[in-house]
Amino acid sequence: MTLARGDPGSGKIRLDDLELVIFDKDGTLIDFHAMWSGWAEDLARRLESVTGEPIRGPLFRALGFDAASGRTLAHAPLAVMPMARLRDLTVEVLRAACRSGTAAEDAVRRSWQAPDPVALAHPLADLPALFTSLREGRRRIAVATSDDRAPTEATLAGLGVAGLVDVVVCADDGLPVKPAPDMVLHLCRTLGIPPSRAAMIGDAPADLVMGRAAGVGLRVGVLSGVGSRRDLEPLADVILPSVASLLDG
Repeated sequence: MTLARGDPGSGKIRLDDLELVIFDKDGTLIDFHAMWSGWAEDLARRLESVTGEPIRGPLFRALGFDAASGRTLAHAPLAVMPMARLRDLTVEVLRAACRSGTAAEDAVRRSWQAPDPVALAHPLADLPALFTSLREGRRRIAVATSDDRAPTEATLAGLGVAGLVDVVVCADDGLPVKPAPDMVLHLCRTLGIPPSRAAMIGDAPADLVMGRAAGVGLRVGVLSGVGSRRDLEPLADVILPSVASLLDG
């Protein structure tokens, strides 16, 4: 693995002086849109069935989901918000549609369903090979995600990499979430590794802002999720097509 630090367009990375690699999950390790696009569509369908009201448009605008392309915007709530906050946002959308708070809560309760964390988890690389390679280089591996712990652990187990990840930090662990630095700082404290000797790899601006705020030694943007090169390049030390590039060379 070779790196040109400070050359975001190089597409090459070297981790020789780093001890910890922190990955985002959705959009970085697994296909974000396969996990969340269908979920957004299904949620809108269920809400409209329950309420009899045209919720799709305002819901998608609130979530930052483009139904025409089936993609989520890089800075959108759906890209960065934990499930609990997405649920609250959905209630707000229904309340704005002239439903009482009680009726809105009831409609969301009847419609809310999390995506299947195993069936919809499509890996963006040979993750067992990638994680094994990193561990053979005496590097620790962590995951920092805006998803909750139960689905995250189910996903990692389903992908066959749970035993290769040293620490996971999730949205419902009680820490301030992305783009605050707390998740990264927690991982580094837990493993006894200074942030300057860690890399943060993610597909969303919030991942890289989190890494920068925590003082990580390397910020890597991947183009496999919600963020475009234009979104990520100002925040990244290097841009990769996906984490599969880490297996090259």
